[in-house]
Amino acid sequence: MGTFSVTSKGQVTVPKAVRQKLGIRTGSQVRFSIVGDRVELARVDAHAPVSESGAAMLRRKRAAVPADFDVASLLRPRRDGR
Repeated sequence: MGTFSVTSKGQVTVPKAVRQKLGIRTGSQVRFSIVGDRVELARVDAHAPVSESGAAMLRRKRAAVPADFDVASLLRPRRDGR
């Protein structure tokens, strides 16, 4: 996996592959456990696992456009000349 440095604040970056495997995202709760001479990291909250492709990770602020929406209607000139 690699070797990582600890910052002056005691922070370490969790590698992307580990975050994806465990479903760890911004705001996720994690637990550290000392087992012998090593530390284990586990996700506490129940977020759905994140796909490797990143599909469906973005959230929209606006409502979805209806499936039957006619995009060409936006390109047609209006009667009022605009």
